Amino acid sequence: MPGVNKKMQPMYIDKRIIPAVLLAVASLYTGILVAQSADTRIKSITSAIPLIDRMFNEFGEKHQVPGFIYGLVVDGRLIHTRATGYSNIEKKIPVTTQSAFRIASMTKSFTAMAILKLRDEGRLQLDEKVEKYIPELTGQTYLTTDAAPVTIRQLLTHAAGFPEDNPWGDRQLAIPDTAMLAMIKKGIRFSNVPGIAYEYSNMGFAMLGYIIKKVSGIPYQQYITNQILLPLGMQHTYWEYTSVPEKILTLGYRQVNGQWVKQPMLGDGAYGAMGGLITTMEDFSKYVQLHMNAWPPRNDTDNGPVKRSSLREMQQAWNINQLNAANRYPGGAPCATVSAYGYGLRWIKDCKNNVVVGHSGGLPGFGSEWRILPAYGVGIISFGNRTYTPAALMNTQLLDTLLKVTRLTPLPLPVSPILKQRKQELLQLLPRWKNAEVSGIFAENFFLDYFTDSLRQQATTLFKRAGKIIKVHDLIPQNQLRGSFLLEGEHSNISISFTLSPENPPLIQEYNINELKK
Repeated sequence: MPGVNKKMQPMYIDKRIIPAVLLAVASLYTGILVAQSADTRIKSITSAIPLIDRMFNEFGEKHQVPGFIYGLVVDGRLIHTRATGYSNIEKKIPVTTQSAFRIASMTKSFTAMAILKLRDEGRLQLDEKVEKYIPELTGQTYLTTDAAPVTIRQLLTHAAGFPEDNPWGDRQLAIPDTAMLAMIKKGIRFSNVPGIAYEYSNMGFAMLGYIIKKVSGIPYQQYITNQILLPLGMQHTYWEYTSVPEKILTLGYRQVNGQWVKQPMLGDGAYGAMGGLITTMEDFSKYVQLHMNAWPPRNDTDNGPVKRSSLREMQQAWNINQLNAANRYPGGAPCATVSAYGYGLRWIKDCKNNVVVGHSGGLPGFGSEWRILPAYGVGIISFGNRTYTPAALMNTQLLDTLLKVTRLTPLPLPVSPILKQRKQELLQLLPRWKNAEVSGIFAENFFLDYFTDSLRQQATTLFKRAGKIIKVHDLIPQNQLRGSFLLEGEHSNISISFTLSPENPPLIQEYNINELKK
């Protein structure tokens, strides 16, 4: 059609290619936009628990984990746990929600959180040189003469240029500060120049622990306990295994020649900042709740112990480390993923635009992982007491199954007043667009990019095909200045999306209307 912007041509949209903002809340049966109520979400999740439990049992048997537990967190609350096996094989002590497991590298986010808390208090800056707090790092020989000194932010994101140090780092857990500082002073060998690559470094997080000590004036263990663990009510979380009551301490095992061999429990020390914490399912769920409670951004009171904005900052993708184009989900469906490291947290986004945040942990005798889907308000925590228990694999399967069988939709974002207002004003103009140019609701670009005659022709055609409009569905915001809604018609449905400009007041700068066949 001469003079018509191509994006304004009438279209018939298959539900498989509806924009993500519509797909997020589209019913698999009707294509009608439906937001799940809180009761519906909980009921559907509860109904899936027997299946999830069965998968958990089968996984534990297949991978031969002596003691295994998982917890399901929904809307910031531990709603279900399932345990199997023994926390102590020799004494036949069963795993319970009070069993204390070593969670290894899941500790890293606590260390990162403490650094951000000190930053928020104005006591350090993330882009400061590490040598300011660890003078032993001064004068290191970098790979090139143009390399910049290591910063705190690079330690947080595994970008310091240190080599990957698993499983060597596991065995450093109990060394004292003096030994760590002597090792640094002797000289660090770099695998990359700082700031250009991702490489997982336990040494980097041990350094962060020492920085916490230097800035706060107390050991990092004491600072994290006082400022994070106790305010969260984590009364059964420990740094030193000898402090854990025997009846709840979970021992770690490795299978050798078909026999379970108890692994030595590593003591606390300088490297505990990278992987030393021991905790229970009930305690750790409180920490997961803290991270989930950071969403969505909002105006209500921020009760801490760390600012919600800092928690969201931790959960962002700061250092991209992998694109897995060949990724497949447990059921075999292909779905590419990109992964990154935040501040002490892993970040993954898949082909469905779903974001997963969490971290795994592995030390001799133990394997664990937690992950949340912030947009859905659900998470999984798993602890096992076999060396490098594949908890991440199990959590992936459980969470993927949960989403499929419950047909969960993302939690609705709050709708800004201006989006609601522009929706109503736009509806008053459809389908004829009468006096749209003088309505005052469109940005200055709008009628240069869209043509009134074409807008009218397209809308009139689609409304005619839809028949009587039965229902105008609620607006689904993608953010505070972009949203979409559905008009449910007798014969077909009409999807409408629009974007507002950044000026004040925001005006409609972009608009799309499409037909969704029933």
